[in-house]
Amino acid sequence: MEYAVTIDKLSKDFGRFRAVDEISLTVQKGEIFGFLGANGAGKTTAIRMLCGLLLPTSGLGTVNGFDIFKESEKIKKSIGYMSQKFSLYSDLTGRENLEFYGSIYHIPNGRLKERIAELARNLDIEEFIDRKAESLPTGWRQRLALAASLLHRPPILFLDEPTGGVDPVFRRRFWEILYRLADEGVTLFVTTHYMDEAEFCRRISIMHRGRIVEIGNPQELIKKHHQPDLQELFINLISKSEQNV
Repeated sequence: MEYAVTIDKLSKDFGRFRAVDEISLTVQKGEIFGFLGANGAGKTTAIRMLCGLLLPTSGLGTVNGFDIFKESEKIKKSIGYMSQKFSLYSDLTGRENLEFYGSIYHIPNGRLKERIAELARNLDIEEFIDRKAESLPTGWRQRLALAASLLHRPPILFLDEPTGGVDPVFRRRFWEILYRLADEGVTLFVTTHYMDEAEFCRRISIMHRGRIVEIGNPQELIKKHHQPDLQELFINLISKSEQNV
């Protein structure tokens, strides 16, 4: 079995505060994996370590076969990353944003134009790609940010709370796009605190206070813990975790 991500007892300390506490997991290539937890659970810190943006304190980990301690630059070049703030330049048009990010990835001009046109069609952003990013609603900026993260055809895409601030209908449309990417073989690693999004994932890990309290297929976990739905499962596991502190 081939893994896109492997983590073994990965931790991150900020002074005396431990934001991520010895988490371990594997993500198969082509899998949709969800990091579920409330704000402050440690999800973003964990994903930033996996993206080569933050050096871990201890533990082991690989992304696309590259060591997260020693090969962070190789990791950055081999992944796509969509952060909570979407990282778009508001005074540039969508096309100008994509051209800028394409230059960072050193994509030749001819190939870049073709790739932008392809992504504009696939993500349904053709009608507003030449408008300034600041004039676009959150949901459309979200699609532009996704396009930017996919320009260089990364085999794994990290999405950190990618649908925050958009309505449920748009959120479902966004996930339809993610499913298409997964069908094409892209590995998706998604952090979220939305229960409906977590159900779209093949497997999830439930995180609380920097630790993973459970991991597995959403429906199988619901049955395992005898809960009616994912929300009740989440509340039950977090409550038990609090009692054990």
